[in-house]
Amino acid sequence: MHTTDTLTRSSKGIRPIAVGVLVGVASLLVYLFVGAQNETLELQQSLTTQVEQLARTQTQLDSLSRVLDARIADVRRLGGNVGNLENVKARLEADKQRLTHDLRFSVRTYDQRIRQYGAFLASRNADLRLIREENSNLANRARALEEERELVLSENAGLRYDRDELSRAVATFSAQNDDLKRKVTLASAMRALDVQVRSLTESGRERQGGVYRASRTDRLRILFTLAANPLATKNTKDIYLRVLDPNGSVLSDDRIGGTLSYEGNAIGYSMRQPVAFDNNDQSVELVYRRDSPYRPGPYTVELYAEGFRIGQGEFMLK
Repeated sequence: MHTTDTLTRSSKGIRPIAVGVLVGVASLLVYLFVGAQNETLELQQSLTTQVEQLARTQTQLDSLSRVLDARIADVRRLGGNVGNLENVKARLEADKQRLTHDLRFSVRTYDQRIRQYGAFLASRNADLRLIREENSNLANRARALEEERELVLSENAGLRYDRDELSRAVATFSAQNDDLKRKVTLASAMRALDVQVRSLTESGRERQGGVYRASRTDRLRILFTLAANPLATKNTKDIYLRVLDPNGSVLSDDRIGGTLSYEGNAIGYSMRQPVAFDNNDQSVELVYRRDSPYRPGPYTVELYAEGFRIGQGEFMLK
């Protein structure tokens, strides 16, 4: 009897322990199941975001490709040089092909390339509009001159021609022709894109970002791209650099500085460097050094060529 009571009490003690163990195991299984679901959901969200980014990038590249095709057709129809446009199109197609198997896909990298293609197309749109306008003006003036020539020939047999009126017409046409030449010259001007200013220490260490320490800046490294232009001439271009201090004064040294003509005025420049212009979106680098230290504050750099300001950039010294 005593033994039976003992077993009964032992059984009653084991039963709660077993129930507790089962509850603990069940809780652990629920926790693991919920955790796995959360990880799966996060993975699905990450994959969905990446797929959406890839699709958006592909759509933007396809749109740029179609716009480039249209620009190539327009320039070819107007008799312009499409070599540079075709080179950019080839790079764009290479980016599209690379996107299909890019295991290290970066939205920031492709967004930067898309902005560069957009800036290139924007500059070409302005050139194309100017070419169309000037071609239309030339065609209209050619028709007007032809009509005037026919009128003069028909009246020459029996009518007196007013020489003063003819002289005024010639003077007007000459002035218009000079204006046309000026506009064509403006269209052929170079453009400096993506102007960057970097700081070089005395030991040659380079810093970038646009904000530097004045005490550690020994030289300035200016980087930019000379945009291709179907109206520009391939030759050696003198690139003039103006570095403006926080007061707006030009940093100039008698050894490398001087003056240049801009809009009828003589302005000072910090340095001049000849560049062999190949009309192919080439990268250009200028390195400027002055003997005296730089003052803290905001600085501006301006680039000039052939009488035009072709680009500018800013940086800060503290």
